[in-house]
Amino acid sequence: MFRISHYLLIIALLLSGLVHILHEDSTKVYAESGEGKLVYIIPVKDNVERGMEAFLRRAISEAEDADADYIIFEIATPGGRVDSANAIGELFQDLNIPNAAFITTQALSAGSYIALNSDEIYMKPNATMGASGVITGDGNAADKKAQSAWIAAMKAAAESNGRDPIYAEAMADPSVDLPGYNAPKGDFLTLGPNTAEEVGYAEGIVRHRTELLSELELKGAEVVETEPSLAENIARFLTDPVVVPILLSVASLGLIVELYSPGFGIPGTMGLLSLVLFFYGHIIAGLAGYEAIILLVLGLILIIAEFFLPGGIAGIAGAVAIVSSLMLSGADTGHMAMSIGIAILVAVIASVILFKYLGLERGFFRHIILQDATTADKGFVSSTNRLELIGLEGETLTPLRPSGTAVFDEERLDVVSEGRFLPAGQPVKVIKTEGSRIVVREINKETMKEEKE
Repeated sequence: MFRISHYLLIIALLLSGLVHILHEDSTKVYAESGEGKLVYIIPVKDNVERGMEAFLRRAISEAEDADADYIIFEIATPGGRVDSANAIGELFQDLNIPNAAFITTQALSAGSYIALNSDEIYMKPNATMGASGVITGDGNAADKKAQSAWIAAMKAAAESNGRDPIYAEAMADPSVDLPGYNAPKGDFLTLGPNTAEEVGYAEGIVRHRTELLSELELKGAEVVETEPSLAENIARFLTDPVVVPILLSVASLGLIVELYSPGFGIPGTMGLLSLVLFFYGHIIAGLAGYEAIILLVLGLILIIAEFFLPGGIAGIAGAVAIVSSLMLSGADTGHMAMSIGIAILVAVIASVILFKYLGLERGFFRHIILQDATTADKGFVSSTNRLELIGLEGETLTPLRPSGTAVFDEERLDVVSEGRFLPAGQPVKVIKTEGSRIVVREINKETMKEEKE
């Protein structure tokens, strides 16, 4: 009996230990699977510009408010604006949530800088990163000052996460010679996934998001995918450096055509709609504030007032206010100045063409510009040309120096001599009339003799 009890006790202890071990194993699996954790997936796609910056700021804020445990930035971008990349880099550096960049296709130019600011980098087997030279809007290399600043930023981003800065420098500076990595002197460095992993610029190569979550021990975590809202997508399109000058040109062209058209129709509607879209996109992107809208409205009011006020001061002030509102809304002062210049050039060309071929008879200009001319074919005569006076003889009443007064058949007339001084009481003869101008010549013996001959 004792033996049976002893064996039963041993079996109970063994079962208890097994249960404890299984419980520990299940807890370990639970922890490693990532269950109970929250992961935010935030896309970094297409061109890097201020609209992307606004979206990432909003998405990161949502992840922080939700107490996310991890953020994965899925990157697929050819690059974009340097100033926007710098701002996004600051967002990443200030981020307290563990994060990783997952390069699905490419992270080139500004995209590579964004990836380098993340805690970890993972790449798909066909992904690339690098080729980060600074290029201006016209496709040429930036000046040395801008290039130097960008190279320093790339190196700092790499160093901030313990990566060798020489490769980041080679991505931005073609003078760095790394022939062993397919980047001889004169070429920007571009890393594939294997090379990136070899030099410590990638923590791993994964084929899809599920594999990445497993690699990060977040396989069972709750995943929240964020996407730009419709308004943010529209804002990203409207703030694109290529779209901005087009919008402003359409606005100027539409408003100019409207001035030559009767009533208010399609051209004016297109012009106003272009302005509304410009400011809508820049407000959503966080570039334009209420001060820009106030300046725009004030400028439009002053230009309308110019049609009713003399002097031109209101019109000039209105134009300055509108230009100022556009400059305040732009992400880059130089690019905005260029866009405004293009819009003004389009407006001038359109005005010349419309004025030459359409005239002013039909549009709003007919109310503010005098079109009537005092031509003879419409019955307007500035003065009567008195041809009947030619040949009449009279006498000067005042000295002619060379103009003065003379009397002809008891009619006083303003006359002018041929250029010589004539005293009062001098006999004269009318030799020419040109409107109100009556030309006389003195009469003396020599004159009478010449006439007889």
